[in-house]
Amino acid sequence: MRRQLFTAVKRIVVKIGSRVVSDEQGLDVERIRQLAADVAALRQRGYEVILVSSGAVAAGKNALGIDGRPPTIPLKQAAAAIGQSRLMRAYKEAFIPHNQVVAQVLLTRDDLANRRRYLNARNTLMTLLDHGVLPVINENDTVVVDEIRFGDNDNLSALVTSLVEAHLLVILSDVDGLYDSHPAENPAAQLIPLVERVTEEIEGIAGDSSSSVGTGGMGTKVKAAKRATLFGVGTVIINGRTPNVLQRLLDGEEIGTYFLPASCRMAAKKHWIAFSKKPRGKLFLDAGAVCAVLEKGKSLLPSGIKGVEGGFDRGDAVRLCDLEGREYGKGVINYALAELLQIMGKKSHEIESILGYKYGDEVIHRDNLVLKK
Repeated sequence: MRRQLFTAVKRIVVKIGSRVVSDEQGLDVERIRQLAADVAALRQRGYEVILVSSGAVAAGKNALGIDGRPPTIPLKQAAAAIGQSRLMRAYKEAFIPHNQVVAQVLLTRDDLANRRRYLNARNTLMTLLDHGVLPVINENDTVVVDEIRFGDNDNLSALVTSLVEAHLLVILSDVDGLYDSHPAENPAAQLIPLVERVTEEIEGIAGDSSSSVGTGGMGTKVKAAKRATLFGVGTVIINGRTPNVLQRLLDGEEIGTYFLPASCRMAAKKHWIAFSKKPRGKLFLDAGAVCAVLEKGKSLLPSGIKGVEGGFDRGDAVRLCDLEGREYGKGVINYALAELLQIMGKKSHEIESILGYKYGDEVIHRDNLVLKK
């Protein structure tokens, strides 16, 4: 069955967790060499591969005398500054025997939240692939702060999957996949080989955890899988320390947990709005507007807006809520906060007479609106 699922796969995003390529002592150079050989074999078969690799903080923290997880953001940034070059050197040297050139790409959430920078990042990655170069992507931990963090590289890998329009996301973990209970706590835990849809129950099973060398547990991996599958891309969580695991996966071996892609694929722009663009505020809608947006597929007009929260400019993303605060969606707004405060509750034909200009009848056009799944 797996072999059939992968017949149309050409472009693959492979996320490599910290615990796959490092330990408490730093980088596991031998494991990186083994992964490089595995990736090179896929490249020889004609697959395009993009790596999203953690490990910079783990590679650099010992140089600062840090045991365990760095306790502050500045220390994490300093460790990343030291470790990122060490990580890239390890990849560069590991791929030399395979005549594979690698390129470092560091991203922050701002790079993908801004549409122009998002497209620039896409163009750069596609150019690297066109020239046979292997991109190695990581979050730019050296300069990142909470406001522009992806949160973890699991999330980043899902966003990169959408960015490059990949056909498969492979998340390499230090466990064999998603289990029905925690295998360290329950010896009878069973591996779940197939997830048709990521439900609240599945997310509950995954829970969340972290370690001294990584920030993402199984919960973040399942959330990443959910985001990728909504884009129409199948996702696999497998053990990255298993020999030749990528080749075995693409050969159709039934390993890990496979998440089926959603039957109705979310458009690339809507996926960007849903997951890459950070919301800057909230709009509170009356029952008529909620019904129009949620059930009738309409754009959001100013007349149905009864309240606002936060600060935002034209082109920012905002959350759409009912008057009780329940969130129903997210969209890119056509008017800044100061403008919206003047026109909310008014009819669309009144906008120009109130503001002296009009960007459109809609506060949020249907094409720029995503409903909550």
